[in-house]
Amino acid sequence: MIFAFINAFSQTAPATYYDGTAGLSGIALKNKLNEIITNGHQAKTYNGLWTAYQTTDRDYFYENDGTILDIYSEKPNGPDPYNYTIVVNQCGNYTTEGNCYNREHIVPQSLFAEASPMVADVNFIRATDGKVNGMRSNYPFGKVGTTSFTSLNGSKLGTSISPGYSGIVFEPIDEFKGDVARMILYFVTRYQNQLGNFTSANGTGDMLGTSAFPGLQTWELNQLLTWHAQDPVSAAEISRNAATYAYQQNKNPFIDHPEFVELIWGAPVVDNQAPTAATNLAANNPTSNSIALSWSAATDNIGVASYDIYANGTLKTTVAGTLTSTIVTNLSSSTTYNFYIIAKDAAGNSSPISNTATETTLAGQPGGNTSCGTEDFSGISTASGTGYATQTWTNNNITWTATDARTDETINGKAITLRIGNLTSSTISGGIQSLTLKTQLKYGSAAGVLNVQINGVQVGTIPYTSDKNTSTTTTIDNINVSGDIVIKIINPITSTSGSRVAIDDLSWTCFNNTLGAIETSKDKPNFTIYPNPVKNNELFIKGENVSKISKAQIYDMSGKLIETITNPFKISNKINLKGLAKGNYILKTDNFSTKFIVD
Repeated sequence: MIFAFINAFSQTAPATYYDGTAGLSGIALKNKLNEIITNGHQAKTYNGLWTAYQTTDRDYFYENDGTILDIYSEKPNGPDPYNYTIVVNQCGNYTTEGNCYNREHIVPQSLFAEASPMVADVNFIRATDGKVNGMRSNYPFGKVGTTSFTSLNGSKLGTSISPGYSGIVFEPIDEFKGDVARMILYFVTRYQNQLGNFTSANGTGDMLGTSAFPGLQTWELNQLLTWHAQDPVSAAEISRNAATYAYQQNKNPFIDHPEFVELIWGAPVVDNQAPTAATNLAANNPTSNSIALSWSAATDNIGVASYDIYANGTLKTTVAGTLTSTIVTNLSSSTTYNFYIIAKDAAGNSSPISNTATETTLAGQPGGNTSCGTEDFSGISTASGTGYATQTWTNNNITWTATDARTDETINGKAITLRIGNLTSSTISGGIQSLTLKTQLKYGSAAGVLNVQINGVQVGTIPYTSDKNTSTTTTIDNINVSGDIVIKIINPITSTSGSRVAIDDLSWTCFNNTLGAIETSKDKPNFTIYPNPVKNNELFIKGENVSKISKAQIYDMSGKLIETITNPFKISNKINLKGLAKGNYILKTDNFSTKFIVD
């Protein structure tokens, strides 16, 4: 059936197509392939891709039903989550997976300013689900550590753990990793003489190189060489290559001759050595919903790509291999957690577990008032620059998605600029009492407001002024929503030429009316602090067996440890606060935790 399909729809390339490549390697072979696949290439129109897909992107290999073969939804070992009928289901509008199929440039068209012939070269433009195409956006391909989005077939978006790159990447499933690699290798061979222009005009997108050889940034080249070796050429690729030749009179040489990859760029490094275990793991600085961790780095023969962090045996988060500290959030109050970490390299080799570190979260507060979370936008990728697109990143175990947003403007470090889009969080525990946000108008001339929704209900607005040189910080109080929440900040402007607003320094305090009282006692309920608010830098305590308390810790409301005092009441029943600044604090001892105010 495969051969019948090819013969019915394709014109076979001549047997002499690769003449002149024998005995060549390195840049000489790459140059010759560039000549071969450039000569005879018939440039097509962007709309012509819909026609190409009628022969290039049909499934006669998995379900074998002639539907669209979509690398972002195809499940090789089971039923697909949805199927697309050719032509009938082409996009179109989409909001979720399964709405329609789109034209996915494996090398983003923003990198070459949507110019011809690149914009319509079917050799690297696949028919894929519109929603997943949008989520992939213009991010490079790589190995994902912390995942912010997963398609229904398991393709992932998230933080890179590919050695040498820590930005946001997109990772296809194993079945199509080699397909993606060979398409990108085709691109940097076919258009090798234009790479410098792509770079100077639009930026490399953290993937392309600036010269014909090697044509890719080192980290991306190493990742693609590994995928090429791990996922050999398939019958589906061979069929597609033949149909592509019939359509536009050139081919992907790395499908016909996969050995060309190693001849040009060399063999990938095979890594079978696991990292060593991380050591000296320590847990400290607890708040009511977070605990800080630090450790001594693991080592690896090539490099540690990531650390998986476990709390009470459950994977809580994954952080980049360059880090040796993090804050684990979304924890329960007054709960003891045992932490350990496992280091991994890019090949997936896992270290032994680290030592175990134990810490207990602080007690919660009725009605909230402690800092539940912050977002400083430091995790966003600035690859998109001036372009407006969907941006996704993960920070402190919360995934943020900004639609119709750009990343090049700043307020206090990185910021996200909304045009007619919105910023939405993943689900956050702990409720919300108040929300604070900094805004600054970047484009347009009129003052206005951003709408703030919690769980889909508007709870207030955040203003911005018409002065582009001034930022405004605003707090919405008394939101008072308990339980799980989703934060959404919306620019209600409907015109793309209207006010475009940068936002930064987002923070919120928690609210949970099911939590226990601020003062808790392990042994006796009759501990009292006074005066409250504190006067003259002296805080007193009254209760039984006060002198036996072995440790007192003072935290600010963000959870930062200010001071630790050993045997604080052995001599007297007071603590000297030594000029602590005005504000709200938490005192934690062996027996209780309580809030106090310095006046």
